[in-house]
Amino acid sequence: MKNNKIKQIIKSPFIKNVTIMSSGAAAAQLVTLILSPIITRLYGPEAFGIMGTFTAIMNIIIPIAALTYPIAIVLPREDKDAKGLVRISVIITVFISLMTLLIILLFRSQIISVFNLNEISSYLLLIPLVIMFSGLMQTAEQWLIRTKQFLINAKVTFYQSLIINGGKAGIGFIHPTATILVFLTALGNGLRALLMIIFARSLSKEKKENNIIVCCKNKSLLQLAKEYYDFPIFRAPETFINAISQGLPVLMLTAFFGPASAGLYTIGRTTLRLPGRLVGKSVGDVFYPRISEAVNNKENITNIIKKATLLLGLIGIVPFGIVILFGPYLFSFVFGNDWLVAGEYARWIALWTFVGFINRPSVRSLPVLNAQRFHLFYTVLMLIVRVIALALGYYLFKSDLIAVAFFGISGAFLNAGLIVITLKISKKKLGVVPR
Repeated sequence: MKNNKIKQIIKSPFIKNVTIMSSGAAAAQLVTLILSPIITRLYGPEAFGIMGTFTAIMNIIIPIAALTYPIAIVLPREDKDAKGLVRISVIITVFISLMTLLIILLFRSQIISVFNLNEISSYLLLIPLVIMFSGLMQTAEQWLIRTKQFLINAKVTFYQSLIINGGKAGIGFIHPTATILVFLTALGNGLRALLMIIFARSLSKEKKENNIIVCCKNKSLLQLAKEYYDFPIFRAPETFINAISQGLPVLMLTAFFGPASAGLYTIGRTTLRLPGRLVGKSVGDVFYPRISEAVNNKENITNIIKKATLLLGLIGIVPFGIVILFGPYLFSFVFGNDWLVAGEYARWIALWTFVGFINRPSVRSLPVLNAQRFHLFYTVLMLIVRVIALALGYYLFKSDLIAVAFFGISGAFLNAGLIVITLKISKKKLGVVPR
């Protein structure tokens, strides 16, 4: 009986789709692991600090490129409504990109002065392009997730990593400057969106009434925008604030201790995101449509969230545990002696990242549970606590390592709290069918 159950689990569509997504992520991270020691030796902490600062700014803006309407694409019962959300996402992306370009052109010097962006002042005009690329990428990705074209996502993840990291390493032998790192980083989402479009299944055989152009026969774009209002009202501010929270260490470490300290943090954080990209994102992307179906079918969603969380816990305990125990030795061996302190950072980052890794099912469930208002308020709390943690490390101890330690510990507790509260919400919402 046990063997039959194991076979059923292995053959289930969920596990199959996670495996497909993870295979692409695994291949992509293998490329990253192979090339990272070369890239870090070519560019050094200073260049990574500048790239990290630009990436932190970029990551703050990217989530609201389309006001998070792409995330809603998975939810509608009817494809025509989902295609309407695709159109809304693209329109908003173009508008925000153009507005951002105009603001930068008119107030460039003021922006640099107010936000202390002297280190990346030369790269500000890349930001509107990044917004455009990111909005298109998010839209394409969520459509592929809705239509369960996970194999395309897997292929794109691999090719993107190969081209971007290959470019950093190849060009680095000739011209190893921060400009190369920043420019290739800015192109990443554009390349991903382009590859998704190239690999996506052709829609030419579909009937005219299913085409995106005529998708909104029953509902106007304005009606759809109003129906999913909670995404721009609650989800967009939440993702924006969360992105600020995620980027805080780089920005505050740069301001308090200089770009070298930010570079050490950046390489530690980038390395520890590998398990999340390898498995966590794959589980989250497959889990999102699955939990949406479960709510519609009135399944026990609390158990589904628990099982997915425990699965990620079992997967993540070994890699994150190894970093906590042996971080400095691993980083100095893999990246070179200049990155020993990055390993010390990584020990604390790993604590927070592990709990963030296992809370993917909870975060993915909140839109389906209509709990985005709560998520917004909780994210504001997380931001406040993290600012206090980093400030205490600087003002009381004058230590970048202690600041990172406080940040990591507070992040772990806050993410654990999010899991507990999400499970409570899922129990209350059991049997409630959204939209």
